[in-house]
Amino acid sequence: MTIHIEDLTFDVIIGLLDFEREKPQRVIIDVQASYAYSDDKFIDYADMVLLIQAKLKDERYKLLENALLGIKDVLYSTYPQIDSLNIKISKPNILRECTVALSKTWNF
Repeated sequence: MTIHIEDLTFDVIIGLLDFEREKPQRVIIDVQASYAYSDDKFIDYADMVLLIQAKLKDERYKLLENALLGIKDVLYSTYPQIDSLNIKISKPNILRECTVALSKTWNF
């Protein structure tokens, strides 16, 4: 099975620049998590959303790279049955001309 969380959008403090440390900015998170489903080892996608939001809001990361790794760590430690995980973090409002993003895939 693969869970898809698409366009999870919320405001959070993230970034290196002074203005990024003062005012929350919009991020968009996309996650794909594959796992071997069984009745006793299912993954609660609503819980995944809460874990992602809490992690980013609590940590207030300076780098997208560290935010990506933090999300990976909290999801995999909570759901060790995940076989593969793809996470993308986008910052749609940081540059006027484009959306910037960072992504990574892990196979466990």
